[in-house]
Formats: sequence, structure tokens, C-alpha cells
Amino acid sequence: MGDYEVIIFTGNVSNASTFNKIYIKLVGTDGESERTHLWSCVPSFYRGAVSHFIVSCRKSLGHLALIELKKENQTLVPNKAWYPAKVDVTSPEGGKYSFPVYHWITNSKPHYFREGAATVFFSRLGRLGLMGMLQSNKFNCIEDIKQLLNVHKTQVSEYVSKHWKEDAFFGYQFLNGTNPILIQHCTQKPNNLPVPDETVLPDGQHNLAEEMEKGNIFLCDYKILDEVEANTINGNKQFLMAPLVLLWKNNADQLMPVAIQLKQKPAKDNPIFYPSDSEYDWLLAKTFVRSANFNLYELNAHLLRTHLLAEVFAVSLLRNLPMVHPLYKLLIPHTRYTLNINFLARMLLISKGGTFAKFTSSGGEGALTILRRALTSLTYSSLCIPDDIEERGLKDVPNFYYRDDGLKLWEIIHRLVKSTLAFYYKTDAEVQEDTELQNWIKEIFQYGFLSQETTGIPQEFSTMDEMVKFVTMVIFTCSAQHSAVNSGQYDFGGWMPNSPTTMELPPPKEKGTTTEKTILDTFPSVNTTVHAMSTVWLLSKQSSDSIFLGNYPEKHFTERFPLLKIKEFQEELKKLSADIKARNSSLDLPYTYMDPEVVENSVSI
Repeated sequence: MGDYEVIIFTGNVSNASTFNKIYIKLVGTDGESERTHLWSCVPSFYRGAVSHFIVSCRKSLGHLALIELKKENQTLVPNKAWYPAKVDVTSPEGGKYSFPVYHWITNSKPHYFREGAATVFFSRLGRLGLMGMLQSNKFNCIEDIKQLLNVHKTQVSEYVSKHWKEDAFFGYQFLNGTNPILIQHCTQKPNNLPVPDETVLPDGQHNLAEEMEKGNIFLCDYKILDEVEANTINGNKQFLMAPLVLLWKNNADQLMPVAIQLKQKPAKDNPIFYPSDSEYDWLLAKTFVRSANFNLYELNAHLLRTHLLAEVFAVSLLRNLPMVHPLYKLLIPHTRYTLNINFLARMLLISKGGTFAKFTSSGGEGALTILRRALTSLTYSSLCIPDDIEERGLKDVPNFYYRDDGLKLWEIIHRLVKSTLAFYYKTDAEVQEDTELQNWIKEIFQYGFLSQETTGIPQEFSTMDEMVKFVTMVIFTCSAQHSAVNSGQYDFGGWMPNSPTTMELPPPKEKGTTTEKTILDTFPSVNTTVHAMSTVWLLSKQSSDSIFLGNYPEKHFTERFPLLKIKEFQEELKKLSADIKARNSSLDLPYTYMDPEVVENSVSI
């Protein structure tokens, strides 16, 4: 048995008191407590009160990350709002935790609050066993980096550590890694990538022009990063490139990198690297690409295209649609925790002194530049996976599991949305006449996409089909797409050389000068690596109270027909999950991020 000392501070503000029953649950990395009634023989939750309690657990909960507070009305006692200011907890081991609340609790639903930023941050470093390495600066060898991975491994991170140097794995990640939205079919070389048509490909039997004509050449262009002002970390200037990467689909259906140019403008001091170059020249070129990829996908694919868009959808929903509206009922489960997690991200991750500013090459002003540029390239079609795959020319690329699973999920979600909304809207005219619905999409266009018609985002809904497609996109973005770009952060970034958050030396201006020591000196420092690892580990970690796609613990729909459609939706998701598991059983590296069993309903982490 272990006793946790709990101190609850009720805010010293007008009407903060309550005489209702108060319950607490403690959630840690190793388990959670029972929901405990905080009973006292004297009134405990009056304005300005400091109240002491004991919560007993059968075993240690590990590092405390979350508390649940619940207020319940009592017979003969008025149901009154309560304003807790903060909760302090001392564990049986002596650990001190503080949970800032400062939030009115007006109903009887559970409310969740995270532990204070600094304690969480350093506790997760301790949990990962990384605290002892913070005093170090540079890596002396790859073995040093392996020690970091030994602290916490996943099946994928261990695979990455063994295969990160391989060209085939480098290419694989553009399809099934954390940034599957960048690669596109290449029918004509970019003017700023002067690779000779006669360039012989790695098999020695084909050249670039022939394979481009056959449709076997692909391009990854990081132009959004061009000339972005790189960050300064610990007084040292960092380096962020804007590479162009050509890839070739070989006879074994592998995507192989065949040319890398690290800056957008061709120049004598901006060489094009090839697989035929020295081992370390080629490896360093690929590593600069992987670092650029980290910075672009975190800000574009992850932050902008899931977190911030989900917030736009949620705010407009809460502003314009009443709880009885069918679209509110359909979408509200996909907004759970989104506003809260985005608030925390603004405060702790992307703020001026946040994690991103401290430990990435694009932190600070660079991040804002990238976000502005990314917003101008954001289109409706790129958010709809069937259109996006078509536009990028990737319908027939083999081993593209993000596409395969994503398209199936899109269709399953689309069927639910279409059948459910068709129950409420019988004609296009009814869609046009629903002012609440029209206000919802109008505000999304106005405030989320800055009234930019070039985005293709609808300004209004004229037909059922338009509404159904857009709502499908909203649900897909908040659930499946977020899972695809979020859940693999530690898998692919836990082994730092595969996804450096920054680079500490500039790229070589000529070939033949790179050594293993050059690469080690170019990697981010141990300090930066340790903090970055702990962050992506935390962001990839499934929350203790996740609600997965197809699960609706809050029963918003009451009519028989939509409830039947939800049941059919759940059955389709269950079948897709089984199919994905069957496919994955034969893969060396399973692709799990769009398995409905691990796709959360909302952007909640």
C-alpha cells in the first residue's frame, strides 16, 4: 500500500466555494488510482481553502502525469460551480507534483489536468534514464548514441537503429514514415536540379531519362525551408537545408535515393550527391535531408495540418452549432482535448522559450516563416487523401501502406458521414437553408484559411455531396491523419541519426572532405539530443484515457438509424483492423499507425 498526500487549493475568487462531493483520480506512468471521494467532516472546498487528503493505492503509480477531478451533486445540496486553483501531490516515495487547474468546474463530468511543465519535463527525462547524460556535449562515437536508444526501445526504433544507413530504408520513410505527404511522382526534372539525364542509376543498367519516361522517378522538394533563418542553440549557430531529393523505384519495388542537392540554388559550392560518392559524403547528405524532414513535418504535416486545423474546426463548431444539431453530434467526439493540447503546445512547445525554440534548427523566427509558407501551400485537395494521392501521382507506388490504409479509412468514414447526414438532410435545398451549418463552414473559410479562394476550401455548402466530403475530411484529419504523422515520432526519431532535430555544422562545399568525425560533429549535441528524445517520446505516448476511432462513450445520438450506422461503422473498422494486422504479420517492419485500434478520435496528444 502507498499513501499519496493530496492538497487542494480552492481559488480565492468570488463564488469559488462548493459543498458538492469532490472526487479525484491520480494517473501515473505505471497505473492509476481508484476514483476517490475527498471526504472531510468539515467543509473543505470553500473560497481560499487549503484542504488535505490521503489517496491510498495498492502499488506505486510511477511518475504522476495527470489528475482527474469530478464534482457530483448531493441530495438537498444545490449544484454549485467550483473553482479549484491547483492540486499538490506528494507520492509515497517523496516525489512532489503540482497540477495547475484555475478552471471552473460546473458539471459532473470528469475533468483532466496535466502536471506542471517543469516537473513533467525533468521527470520524463528521469523516466527515460537520460538525466545523467545532460552534462555531456559531443558524441564521440556511434556507441554513445546507442546508449541513448538502450534507455527506451520500440520495435520500430530498434529496426531504425540497424537500418538507418540503408538507401532502401531512407526511401521507405517517404512513404510510411512521419511525413508521407511530401513525395510526388516526377515527370520532369526541376530546373534547379541539374542532374544529367545520362546519370546511371545504382543498378548500372538504367539512366535517369529512361526511368523518368517509364514513370519510376519521384521527387521530394523541401523548398518551403529555403533560406529560412536557422536557430542559435547554446550560442552556436545551427544549420537547416532545403534539399531536393530524386528517388528511383527499382526492380525490387524499392524507392532508392539517386541524387541529393542540399540547397535550392545550383552552385559550385552546392554539389549534387550520388550513391556512388564516398560512404560518408552520401551518408551526411542523407542525414541533412532527414534533419530537414524533421523540421518540415513537425511544423507542416503535424502542427499545421492536424493540430491547428483541428482547432479551427472545433472552435467554429462550438461557436455555430447547438448541441442538438446532427453535425455537432457527429463531430464533437473528434474535438476532445484539442483546444487544451493546443494551448499547452503554444505555452510549452512552440512558444518563444519552448522546446522547439531550444532544440531544433527551425525554432524561433524560422518556425513562423515555415508556418506562413506552409499555409500558402495548404489546399483542400491536399487534405482529402483520395485527391492528394491522385495529384501526387502515387496511385500505383508499391508498399505504400499509408495510402492503402488511409484510403480504406477515408471510405469507411465517408460512408458513416453520408448515411448519417442523409437521415437529417433529404435535399440539397435543406443543406443550403441550414444557416447554422453555413455559418460553420463560412467561419472555417474566413478565419482558418484567411478567405483565400486559392485553397479550394468551400465558402458554403450547396449540395449534400459537398457537405459530406468536407465533414469526412474533418474527421479524417482529426483522427487518422493525426495518428499517421504523430504516433511514429519516437519510432523514427528515437534513434537520433535518423531524424536529427538540428545540424551543428554546415554541409560540405565539396566532395571528399567528410569523415565519420565530421558526421559526429554535425549531429546535435548530447544535451539537445536528450531533450529532443524526451519530447518526441512524450508526444508519441498514448494517453491513459484515449478514446479510439468508432468509440463514443458520450451518447449524443438518440435516434435508431444513426445508432445503427455507428454500429456498422464499428464493424467496418474492426474488419479493417484485422486486415491490417494480417498484412503486417508478413512485414519486417509493420505499419500500424492507421490501424483503427490505435487511431484516436481526436487530436488529443
